[in-house]
Amino acid sequence: METISMASDENIDWGACEKEEICQKIETLLKNVHTELPDPLTDPAKCSLVKGDYLYFHYGCDGQDDRGWGCGYRTIQTMASWIYLNRSPVQNQNRIAPSLPQIQQALVTMGDKPGSFSGSKEWIGTFEASLVLDYFCDVPCKVVHVRGGGAELEQVAAEELHQHFEKHGSPVMMGGDRDNSSKGILGVCTGDKGSYLLVVDPHYYGRQLEKTELQKRGWVAWKRVSSLDQSSFYNLCLPQTATKGI
Repeated sequence: METISMASDENIDWGACEKEEICQKIETLLKNVHTELPDPLTDPAKCSLVKGDYLYFHYGCDGQDDRGWGCGYRTIQTMASWIYLNRSPVQNQNRIAPSLPQIQQALVTMGDKPGSFSGSKEWIGTFEASLVLDYFCDVPCKVVHVRGGGAELEQVAAEELHQHFEKHGSPVMMGGDRDNSSKGILGVCTGDKGSYLLVVDPHYYGRQLEKTELQKRGWVAWKRVSSLDQSSFYNLCLPQTATKGI
């Protein structure tokens, strides 16, 4: 199992925190939690996966209890960790991902949110993710709107994701309206009977689990596109990392 230690000798900079114990939180984040997960299809026509290393961020992983509102922030942190770990040379290893307070303050500074947003428990989506990754990581993002329904999800979303992973290889954020739970997408696999998405779910909260246990419990899993809410639209935030040589 690959891990990255967040003990004091790593000096991870989590930025400003409302409570001192959050900044002092010692945690171990798992690395590449999708590896060794069996493919969803025995004979797929096409599979495209994330390339490179990333860390799995989830509810409460830094000591801040963000259950019910922080899933978008955690997905952004996972995406940001990929950018920092795969950038050559790695820039400022101590700042692997912005903290939740830093993300909120950045959106206020950019004029996207009012001052009252900072320190709030308001959730964010794919549009905010694109702003945050550009602000902290200097990486532009492509936001794709998928209107919903089985055919469009299968055709538009799956093809966009295949193209993204083949060209950029970076994690993707997905969210919708009726299905407003943010999720990270690490791959797509297409066969004769439809496509599967490799989903990393930021909603896990609790003690650190082994990678195999996360997979067993479904926090990292292949999910059929047809299992998504067919009445919901979906947005994809696709970091254009190749344009920055990452």
